[in-house]
Amino acid sequence: MIPGILTYTIGTLAALFPIANPIGAVPIFYSLTATDTRGKRRKQAQRTTINVVLILAVFLLGGRTILEFFGISLNVLRIAGGLLVANAAWEMVTSRQRLTDSEQQAGAEKEDISFTPMAIPLIAGPGSIGVTIGLATKLTHWSDYLGCLIGILLFGGLLYVCLVLGESLLSILGRNGLGALNRVLGFFILAIAVQLIADGVISLFQTAAPTLFK
Repeated sequence: MIPGILTYTIGTLAALFPIANPIGAVPIFYSLTATDTRGKRRKQAQRTTINVVLILAVFLLGGRTILEFFGISLNVLRIAGGLLVANAAWEMVTSRQRLTDSEQQAGAEKEDISFTPMAIPLIAGPGSIGVTIGLATKLTHWSDYLGCLIGILLFGGLLYVCLVLGESLLSILGRNGLGALNRVLGFFILAIAVQLIADGVISLFQTAAPTLFK
């Protein structure tokens, strides 16, 4: 049982970290909290982490029900999720802003940025939610769910560390260095997206015309 929990914990963390990209969220977080005190910025980081963990946990526990309600198959979800992840990865590779100008301006004017725009759509956005629902469809036992929930909690811990220590990271790497790291991550995430789409398309064809793949 413990090896199975550990497998799902590591798998969930490995799936979420590159797509949610907490490192890429650091410069946006610090630009939105530029006028805040250190204590207030830390509270924003705590609230952001809690919101992200709750959002992902809800979609993990309710993912299978959501798919059944809308009549969506896992293969279709793979393709849709792959397209969303590919879009996010392309924005990282080409250094496009993850938030629109209007979202950036609205966030800078808000007193609390922890739910929007930080948690949604920046970190627990469509790509992260799609991956979480995809994980939910593979779970069969309570230990599987426990492993994924632990993985989400660990991701929340890493997110909090990135946001709190982000100022030091920015000073060490600089915005150019952080941008370069972001583009490298984006390339690998794009490869993951292509794999998701390919798996979904192949599985759809196998379901529709099984004789062609014998």
